[in-house]
Amino acid sequence: MPALTLLLLLLVFGGVFPVAAGELAREPLMLVTESGRHAFAVELADTPARRELGLMHRRELDPDHGMLFDFGRPRPGVAMWMKNTYVSLDMFFLGPQGEVLKIATSTTPGSLTPIAAPRPVRAVLELLAGTAKRTGARVGDRVEHGIFEREE
Repeated sequence: MPALTLLLLLLVFGGVFPVAAGELAREPLMLVTESGRHAFAVELADTPARRELGLMHRRELDPDHGMLFDFGRPRPGVAMWMKNTYVSLDMFFLGPQGEVLKIATSTTPGSLTPIAAPRPVRAVLELLAGTAKRTGARVGDRVEHGIFEREE
């Protein structure tokens, strides 16, 4: 079966969001702030290779798309950078229940300066710069996605 036909079948019957070349399948994510619930479609970077590549080499990012870097468990010393990343981002450092621990806004494209988490984080959410301001996001808000533990 030609590769293009197989890809079309996977998109039609696989239940994933359509993606451009080089992108991963997108999953729904909700950013919950005082101003409301804000829906995004995110790519999940859940392997070392995917986390290393991240959003590098992307020339644009839609306002409702992003990437969620999943470290599998809370990890100390997490730091992100903007190497080969051409789009300014807002970075949300997230705890084990998806609580926002830190927001780095309007990061500098191409910068090699590490942006560190204040304490162990489970994940980092990268969204287009200006998203934190647009949604009114603050430390203490939360992100809803299947990777986060549910409080009973």
